[in-house]
Amino acid sequence: MKKTETALEGQSNIEIEERGMNVMEKREVASQEKNGLGIQDILLIGILLAAGAVLKFFVGTVINFGMKPNFIIAMYCLIILLIKPRMTEACVIGLLSGAICQFFPGQPWINFVSELAGAVAMCALARLPMKTSLTPVKTVVSTFLSTLVSGFSFIGVMYLMYYSGADITPTPLAAFMAIIFGTAFINSIIVLVLYTPLRLALKK
Repeated sequence: MKKTETALEGQSNIEIEERGMNVMEKREVASQEKNGLGIQDILLIGILLAAGAVLKFFVGTVINFGMKPNFIIAMYCLIILLIKPRMTEACVIGLLSGAICQFFPGQPWINFVSELAGAVAMCALARLPMKTSLTPVKTVVSTFLSTLVSGFSFIGVMYLMYYSGADITPTPLAAFMAIIFGTAFINSIIVLVLYTPLRLALKK
């Protein structure tokens, strides 16, 4: 009897260890999946940035005071809120957004800096802990501030280049302010309206 009990205990211990190993393996696989962007995330990035480019083009034909409102910012803010990328991945999203901006009229290359800064700001703000009930507030505030970071980075780099002797003509500061704050407000509304439906549809 003792030998039988000992054998059963040994088998049960082995089964427990195997179950524990299976659970650990599943957790490791899940963590590895979260560490990188999936196909769905990459498709989402492409679709939303394309939508931002279209919005920037059509709205920019109506509103244009030397620079067009950049609604690509709203889209990468929405992307970062939905997929919660690592900081390095957010930087890539920002640089990709800057590259798309090169296809529009305006000062070349500056958007690489401004959209990188905006994406980094959004990634940092999205990581701030907040109660679920305050998610709409977090969404609006994060998008608004990230748009301001992008806009003021653009202004700073442009005027730095201008005073350094670069052959560029800066837009008057008053016009910049109107565009930046107006775009920040509109971007906040866009992200607020789209975030919850997309999150539910994508099961994020």
